[in-house]
Amino acid sequence: MIKKIVIIIICFATANFAAAQTDTIFVADSAIIAEISEINDTLPLIANVDVQAKNPKSKTDIALSFAIPSALITYGIITRFTPKLQNFDHITGAKIKQNIYRKYTFDDYIQYAPYIAIFGLDLCKVRAKHGFWERALVTATGVLIMGTVVSATKYTTHIERPDGSNFHSFPSGHTATAFLGAHILFREYRDVSPWIGVAGYAAAFTTGAMRMINQKHWFSDVVTGAGVGVLSAELSYLLLPAWRKLFKIKPRESSVIITPAISHNQAAISGIWVF
Repeated sequence: MIKKIVIIIICFATANFAAAQTDTIFVADSAIIAEISEINDTLPLIANVDVQAKNPKSKTDIALSFAIPSALITYGIITRFTPKLQNFDHITGAKIKQNIYRKYTFDDYIQYAPYIAIFGLDLCKVRAKHGFWERALVTATGVLIMGTVVSATKYTTHIERPDGSNFHSFPSGHTATAFLGAHILFREYRDVSPWIGVAGYAAAFTTGAMRMINQKHWFSDVVTGAGVGVLSAELSYLLLPAWRKLFKIKPRESSVIITPAISHNQAAISGIWVF
């Protein structure tokens, strides 16, 4: 991975402090740092500040990340054993059937909108938190986890769809797919703009709503699918360090190095930004 480095050198002549010299150089190799030592009588490096310090999630943060999707999945499981919640599913489905007569098909496509954004924003020069291959591994891992859980549950529970087409209603695979992509999109670009994540979740919510409108899923199917999607994304990020080690992928780094330099006739401060 090519690192970009910006070197800013400001020199102050001791004889005339009004004269200042500023140079900016763009290079493609961190070896340029060694050139700073060529200044006569320079002092050794005394400061190296990591801009993006590694702050691993605490156990509390991890627990909170899993709390919401776990609650959504729990709701779906409880519904299978609670007549009142099942009745709510049927009442909601009946109201939709009474008021909406047309079926739509764009939910088959909008579920993939977050995935297009995850990789397509690179073309717009929008920087994600992780590199392309890291995002690809996270996405692939999430899809594998989500697909396995959804398929296994569908063929185990045998819940009939609202339209009676088959017995693979629980949970909603479309919704799980959409929320998996939306949550990855949120995690990758939340430091750039929270609205990117909001747009992804909007597409996911729309997908879930359309599955109900098209009478393909009950309310509990959609809720559970959303939980499975988000939970799969979180699990895939937990596995990312293992993929990095296996495929020898180096994480992105960013640091600032500040180096003072003093000679018999001038003083200088050199700053290097690696990003």
